[in-house]
Amino acid sequence: MEEMDLKNIPHHIAVIMDGNGRWAKKKSLNRIKGHIKGVDAVREVIKACRELGVKILTLYAFSVENWKRPKEEVSALMKLLKEYLIKERDEMVKNHIRLCAIGRIEDLPPDVQTTLKETIQKTGQGDGMVLNLALSYGGRSEILHAVQEILRDVQKGKIRSDEISFHRFSQYLWTQGIPDPDLLIRTSGEFRISNFLLWQIAYTELYVTETLWPDFDRGELMKAIVDYQSRERRFGMTTEQVNGLEK
Repeated sequence: MEEMDLKNIPHHIAVIMDGNGRWAKKKSLNRIKGHIKGVDAVREVIKACRELGVKILTLYAFSVENWKRPKEEVSALMKLLKEYLIKERDEMVKNHIRLCAIGRIEDLPPDVQTTLKETIQKTGQGDGMVLNLALSYGGRSEILHAVQEILRDVQKGKIRSDEISFHRFSQYLWTQGIPDPDLLIRTSGEFRISNFLLWQIAYTELYVTETLWPDFDRGELMKAIVDYQSRERRFGMTTEQVNGLEK
């Protein structure tokens, strides 16, 4: 692996954590065991991101579509989420990690909502890194919600329709105040976005690895970052413009 440039670390990394079920199946375990192992990978990746200087880490923890899974699996995932929030709360505070959450939080079980709000409140002063959990999240739901909110404000006379810009629209998204991801990592080798951050990843660098999420560790993260560093981010411009050689 090429040497990492510590001066070119992505500011915001987003991750589609995929492969817990396949990891468990390969080892003749039930899917819930895979999710439990996946929590260990979450801990390791958060620690690595913090140490490398990543400022924002967004994890696709539970999608709106995941509610369709068997009730037993959904219940286990909610229990794991609650346990994680409680167990990691002090560690987050110690390491100056501020927890945020995006998605239809109201869909979560009441006890999980309470625990989530408590952890967000107790980590609110963290200024080292933002851990952003996407929970009951869907990109289309987010965009639709934003449109509905804008229409309400137009009807109330708070804004005019001709004042709706890209920047103004982004302020109605659940990610309001969070810059777009620089790098999106998807594990388990699937080449699809799965309804994740559809608006925000317009110019995000994509990285897909065959590694299943429970096996994704610091070394795998570093591979993704080194690959990111090898790319030229032009945002629709020419190489010369990016390099400042052409006005």
